[in-house]
Amino acid sequence: MDRQAERRDGQTLGRAQEHLKQIVFGGTDGIVTTFAIVAGFAGAQAEGVAQIGGLAVLVFGLANLFADAVSMGLGEFLSLRAQHDLYRARRASGLRDLAEHPGGQTALMTRILTARGLSDSEARTTANILARHPGAMTELILNYELGLRDPDDESPVLNGLFTFSAFVAFGVVPLVPYLMFDATAQTTRWSVAATLGALILLGLLRWSATGERLLRTLGETVLVGTVCALVAFVVGALVGG
Repeated sequence: MDRQAERRDGQTLGRAQEHLKQIVFGGTDGIVTTFAIVAGFAGAQAEGVAQIGGLAVLVFGLANLFADAVSMGLGEFLSLRAQHDLYRARRASGLRDLAEHPGGQTALMTRILTARGLSDSEARTTANILARHPGAMTELILNYELGLRDPDDESPVLNGLFTFSAFVAFGVVPLVPYLMFDATAQTTRWSVAATLGALILLGLLRWSATGERLLRTLGETVLVGTVCALVAFVVGALVGG
């Protein structure tokens, strides 16, 4: 029972990590998308554009947020559906090739195994054994030869929903100060602080999902957001001028 519980916990953690990737990428895009609106308006105001108020920031920000969130979610859904379809088609083709030309597929498997360090005799023996298990052999060929792996453990609907939800949940953060206060320079500073906090949180989530170095994941995440914000601010200032 303990081993079964550990196996279930491991599977649950694996699925959580997969969805955490959707949260990190969707959240990062959401933050950058809406803060670009805030930074663009701030740049325009800095150059003297008359009274761009908080309502304008909210209207443009929320419209852009939900439009892009739907686009991201549907894009993730369609992308994974395409991966499913491609894998199934290539797997069916590989099984036919193995049934019709077993010698050629066995030779291909032998070359793949030799390239990965097995001796010629070990590779031939292993390939001949695998030839008696068409499903396993075909999946290995798809993985090593074409870089395709079975995507059936991933749900296009769930991935799309997680991407959409993360995009909205994190993307709304830069707009929260404009929902609470009048549009002033202080409101923009609160938006910057909120955005920085959200980027740091995403960096921590990315670190927990990937296990990469903490400073690297935090630094890259914050740097990407900062660069996008500066570009939006400069564009807003140039247009305003």
